[in-house]
Amino acid sequence: MGQAGWKGFCLSLFDYKTEKYVVAKNKKVGLLYRLLQLSILLYLVVWVFVVKKSYQDVDTSLQSAVVTKVKGVAYTNTSELGERLWDVADYVIPPQGDNVFVVITNLIVTTNQRQGTCAEYEGVPDGLCSQDYDCHAGESVIAGNGVKTGRCLRVGNSTRGTCEIFAWCPVETQSLPTEPLLKGAEDFTIYIKNFIRFPKFNFSKANVQEDKNFLKSCRFSPKNLYCPIFRLGSVIRWAGSNFQDIAMKGGVIAINIEWDCDLDKAASECNPHYYFSRLDNNHVKSVSSGYNFRFARYYRDSAGVEFRTLIKAYGIRFDVIVNGKAGKFSIIPTIINLGSGVALMGAGAFFCDLVLIYIIKKREFYRDKKYEEVSRSLKPARQRGVRPGRSPCCWRNEGSCPSRPAPPVSGEAPTGQGREGSTLEAEAKAAEPGQLEEELLEEQPQALPSRSHWKGNGSVCSQFPELARSGLLKNVKVNAEQLQTLQTVET
Repeated sequence: MGQAGWKGFCLSLFDYKTEKYVVAKNKKVGLLYRLLQLSILLYLVVWVFVVKKSYQDVDTSLQSAVVTKVKGVAYTNTSELGERLWDVADYVIPPQGDNVFVVITNLIVTTNQRQGTCAEYEGVPDGLCSQDYDCHAGESVIAGNGVKTGRCLRVGNSTRGTCEIFAWCPVETQSLPTEPLLKGAEDFTIYIKNFIRFPKFNFSKANVQEDKNFLKSCRFSPKNLYCPIFRLGSVIRWAGSNFQDIAMKGGVIAINIEWDCDLDKAASECNPHYYFSRLDNNHVKSVSSGYNFRFARYYRDSAGVEFRTLIKAYGIRFDVIVNGKAGKFSIIPTIINLGSGVALMGAGAFFCDLVLIYIIKKREFYRDKKYEEVSRSLKPARQRGVRPGRSPCCWRNEGSCPSRPAPPVSGEAPTGQGREGSTLEAEAKAAEPGQLEEELLEEQPQALPSRSHWKGNGSVCSQFPELARSGLLKNVKVNAEQLQTLQTVET
């Protein structure tokens, strides 16, 4: 790029470009444009600002603590356990009251287990055998109860038996009761205390009304949100399950506490909302449904030998899940969303432009009106100081013009030359010499074709594009002298 090119590039940096607006008198496109504007405006006001509250600064880093307590007693009388009263210390695990806890509803109890040798349970595939060599000594039974001793135990004349194992004997009982052991657990109560804090706005609150007398008698309901004491059977029902079904083999229930706080309003408007759902796969009867676990209680007899009671517990596991967000007005998100709305308005205009110049029938007409090509062209002769109909050289150099008859003698009637003189005089009066000089200096005439018949006396036309200020002034004086001569002749 040459010096002239770099100069043009640098000067173009200071150019200002402005848009040209074309008003299209097309009702269909105009209606489409207004509908798009209305839709964008409704979206911005209703959805962005009213529904989503995008004018607020939001804090989702919720800090939460959950404390739980279960209360209630149940009475049972079975052959394995005899007559027994169950309180919270017996059926709630873990006892410290975390956000995850289990209420036991059914049991399989194996009593008086002692360490020794006994036959493996027949339902364990790896414990089946035909001969002693099928039971490798010291090998643990896969998904079984103990370690193989190397013997195969058969009953009577049967050809198939089970391996002898070293384990807690007798092995676990597999018979499940026909009904829940703690069927009275439906009337137990669950107390859930939740503390929350939004650190960005330094806002804290709890879901409990601090009134002891109120808490002793109240129960949770949609109209009583600050009494977080739930009846266990009601929670199961709100989760879409039946208590007797879930108490048989257990299940997992989620208690969701949702805090959605608008801090532009009063703190009393920030209230908890509760949702209940069942998380385990209860729709399909499979091993994945239900919930159970094992634990044991150990004892020693009078001889100091240890024995235990193994309990396989089926229960309802409760997961308390806390979520929330808080919002407060802030100018930054407000400006950002307003800017997005304005940008969408521009997108609507862009879409209407596409319809106008590419889709409708008169698209060619509107395209020509929208995109106008402008190029530099020659200015009219009057603006360059040249009288129409005459050669550019004629008024500057009389020698280069066509021959003209001599002026008439005194007393002779003027002919066409007189009329020409009158015309020249009128034009001279209309344009004073100073004004003509300014026009000549302001406009630079275009170069003429370099042909032989364009050259006049003194080669004035060939040098025309390079005339200096002094030459222009000289031509003005020549024309003034010609005007004075014509006036003398007419007189």
